[in-house]
Amino acid sequence: MAAKVFVGNLAFQTTRDQLQTLFEQVGPVIDVFLPSDKATGRPRGFAFVEFESAEAAEQAIERFEGYELEGRALRVNPAEDKPARPRSFGDAPRPPYGGGGGGGGFGGGKPKGSRRNVRARKRSL
Repeated sequence: MAAKVFVGNLAFQTTRDQLQTLFEQVGPVIDVFLPSDKATGRPRGFAFVEFESAEAAEQAIERFEGYELEGRALRVNPAEDKPARPRSFGDAPRPPYGGGGGGGGFGGGKPKGSRRNVRARKRSL
């Protein structure tokens, strides 16, 4: 059964190949995921390494926790599953007390319109 570990405190210059080579010392690596920042394109300073076996993941945690790579002490922990997020807008929680106020059908509230239109409607009544 495959097991993932979280690797934190990485230098921004660290590459996927460096991590793969390092962690293959304890067992076969299935995948190395090194996320990058959407705005800058540079790595975010952490990675996820997936091993073929849980034993290899345990060995990696024991061996590489605090290991110095490019002048930084690595943090190596078991990876935790990401919490589930709502899939569609309809599943999202609504703000309390009716929400953002202004027309459109979300949360009710006053109809939108300029003051001139509101005054004109009052005069016509």
